[in-house]
Amino acid sequence: MQSLWMVAAAFLFACMGVCVKLAAEAGYSPAEIVFYRNAIALALMSASMLWGRLDPRTPHWKFQIYRGVSGFISLMLYFYAIAWLPLATAVTLNYTSPLFLALFLAGLSGARLPASLVGALVAGFAGVVLLLQPTFHEDQLAGGLMGLASGVLAGLAYYNVRELGQKGEPEWRTVFYFSLLSTLGAGLWMLFFRFHPLTLRGAGLLLGVGIFATLAQLAMTRAYSRGRTLVAASLAYTAVVFASLFGMLFWGEVLSLAAWLAIAIIVLSGMAATRFSRANPAEQD
Repeated sequence: MQSLWMVAAAFLFACMGVCVKLAAEAGYSPAEIVFYRNAIALALMSASMLWGRLDPRTPHWKFQIYRGVSGFISLMLYFYAIAWLPLATAVTLNYTSPLFLALFLAGLSGARLPASLVGALVAGFAGVVLLLQPTFHEDQLAGGLMGLASGVLAGLAYYNVRELGQKGEPEWRTVFYFSLLSTLGAGLWMLFFRFHPLTLRGAGLLLGVGIFATLAQLAMTRAYSRGRTLVAASLAYTAVVFASLFGMLFWGEVLSLAAWLAIAIIVLSGMAATRFSRANPAEQD
């Protein structure tokens, strides 16, 4: 049941994506959206910690820095990839993160990965590719490398989330430090872009980005720290399903038969990963 937190995180990330898309259509730059996303999350987490008198000090500050820096750089590269590539291509490259997470688990922690479980992950990624139908051109090589690097660093960030969870670090503290480091990084990033004044609608959209992102980060952190790591990675693909449905609802996007087939592959890969994970004693709750 802990892995179902990733489904909740995927839904919330999709809601955040709707707000991001609307904010971009309103004229806000990626740098501004990233900054407000993290600044709002930092404010919410700080208020929650003050209210609950929670201690921000951590004995695992190195892992917090690794998670925060890798997560922020991944986010930065992802937004650059979105600016330079078709959106479908950038999203697909970023969604290679679960595959790289499996490699980090095998290489850094020595975890044994059953072939059936890795196969389910690969099937899920194939479904994402089929759904988004990315295309490459020679003049998009730099953007493609940035998108792929965002997937690698996101996988590393999720690995550090897992390590922090196993060391007993609470979810709220991990989200707090990620928000803090990302806010500082995004603030520096914004110095190179033009500021846009906040309108009532724009402020509402950016507030939605921050709130949905904070809730999604909490749910995702709980999924990776307390659930089966690779099952949670597989279920992360459901964000594409939610995003597709939101696209139909808000922008009238009509899904083709191939798109619905891709959604089926993604859902079935998550179910298969759950089954294969239960068969592996090392992944039992």
